[in-house]
Amino acid sequence: MDIKGKAKVDKRTKNLVKRLHSSDIAVIDHADIDELSAEALLHCKPKAVINASSSITGKYPNAGPLNLIKAGVPLIDAAGPAVMKDIEEGNEVLISGEEIICQGKWVARGNLLTESAVRRKMKTASLNLKTELSKFVDNTLEYAQKEQGLILGEYPVPRLRTKIQNKYALVVVRGSGYQEDILAVKSYIDEVKPVLIGVDGGADALLELGYHPDMIVGDMDSVSDKALLSGAELVVHAYTDGRAPGMERLQQLNLDEDAVVFAAPGTSEDIALLLAYEKGAELIVALGTHSNMIDFLEKDRPGMASTFLVRLKVGSILVDAKGVSKLYSQRLRPKYVAQIFLAALIPLVVVMIVSPATRDFLKLLLVQVKLLLRI
Repeated sequence: MDIKGKAKVDKRTKNLVKRLHSSDIAVIDHADIDELSAEALLHCKPKAVINASSSITGKYPNAGPLNLIKAGVPLIDAAGPAVMKDIEEGNEVLISGEEIICQGKWVARGNLLTESAVRRKMKTASLNLKTELSKFVDNTLEYAQKEQGLILGEYPVPRLRTKIQNKYALVVVRGSGYQEDILAVKSYIDEVKPVLIGVDGGADALLELGYHPDMIVGDMDSVSDKALLSGAELVVHAYTDGRAPGMERLQQLNLDEDAVVFAAPGTSEDIALLLAYEKGAELIVALGTHSNMIDFLEKDRPGMASTFLVRLKVGSILVDAKGVSKLYSQRLRPKYVAQIFLAALIPLVVVMIVSPATRDFLKLLLVQVKLLLRI
């Protein structure tokens, strides 16, 4: 197997996909490729992916590598640090079997992953889940003690210009399966017109469907300039000591004067849910959020204390729409379509038979047919 293409190189997969095209070969350094990163890579349709690190280390059964391979994208695994050092952006790269050649020079050798090999690795990783779960629970409880102030009012919620009181709110996070889920709730958005809150890249997901986010919450590192300049209210998630690295980017775009800062522990999606709750939302629909251990392990977080606490507080008005697209994934069978068509046809036939004008028309039509056939 020989694959040729231009290299797009980046240690951060989410930055790489902004420049990746179908004629390119992605060169990444991403241990344990998560589902969201795999989805982003697949959306760009690269010729192949070269990973300097192990795509599945065995820490947990991450499904990203399997999704890439099942979609037909060759994945050269554990190629080593040389691919990041010796391959530059735009270089011509040749993958010959498992050998990686750049600009005519041999660079490294990786492992061409197969579906069966990945499934074996995932099965082995599943055996490690009990240990990881134990650590995860311990860390969650430990951090919950430290972060309980998040729901006890120790971190003042900033004043917002966006009116949420007595309205429905939709919080969109760019998590696994978010694209399908947001399409599944499109009719809900059109009909109810909830306050649209994008968490970092979730704002871009809304823009892709033609919606303008009312608010963008996050550290501003994975949201596009287009979204930031869309007119949405900007809430920068800061550390508890007040440091807000996201403000630097807003300063570059001259957006810092109107932005507000929310200094609080936890994830940006947690504070987005908390903001909607504290500002009086009648109902909160969360889409694409991280809500289980695998989600958090994919984000390289040791626990989910803040998420546990926030959901404990807002749970009475929270609807989690993650995975909603799977509920409606079954397509209509042809026989059902035929039955619907016949059911709609019956009243039409009855009206035609009962109506005098229609009856006369049918008689004339019958006469014409007889004349044509000389009956």
